[in-house]
Amino acid sequence: MAAEKPTILIVEDEPPIIELVTFTLKGAGWNVAAVQTAGEAWDFIQQRLPQLILLDWMLPDQSGLRLLSRIRADRQFNELPIIMLTAKSMEEDKIAGLDNGADNYVTKPFSPRELTARINALLRRKTPEHAQSMMTAGTVSLDPISCSVSMNDEKIDIGHAEFKLLKFLLAHPDRVFSRSQLLDKVWGDHVVIEERTVDVHVLRLRKALKDAEHLIKTVRSVGYMLSEK
Repeated sequence: MAAEKPTILIVEDEPPIIELVTFTLKGAGWNVAAVQTAGEAWDFIQQRLPQLILLDWMLPDQSGLRLLSRIRADRQFNELPIIMLTAKSMEEDKIAGLDNGADNYVTKPFSPRELTARINALLRRKTPEHAQSMMTAGTVSLDPISCSVSMNDEKIDIGHAEFKLLKFLLAHPDRVFSRSQLLDKVWGDHVVIEERTVDVHVLRLRKALKDAEHLIKTVRSVGYMLSEK
């Protein structure tokens, strides 16, 4: 079953760096897009919101720092995870980047393994449903890389929508979400689905989980949550 992979946007004007980072990120299981100017980056995120941005400081049209400030000032984008990836390695540069809203700061030349680890750590912290590490609850395990779900180490059949729903709930255990929140977080506000459709997918998910269906709890008059309690 194919699941949607997180998209990482590279904002960088040096083709060799774009090629190296793209190769690294695709190898880690992410989708990758790349633009070479701050203006192109701004246009991109308005049309298709990535899950994380790798942002160079020195860009041909304006500084990455200025783009960072613009993103953080916009209510629609201000929670977007951003890592500065730049040759500017002085302490005052790092402080300026972090003070302007960067979530992390990686200097060139960089270790591909370290970059991948930092991206994973940031996604786990800010958007855990997009992390690539194994997720578990009780006897249920979900592998984002292979897009598979197992119970007691045996793979089970599960639909695409139910996979996405389970992944999101596993990323936010013991937290209640309304049907409208689940529609927005799991399917996105660009998809037209009625709220009662969520109930159908919850029923299908519980059926797929069989003996572990108790993990998906109904909170009366509110919505649904995943809990081992």
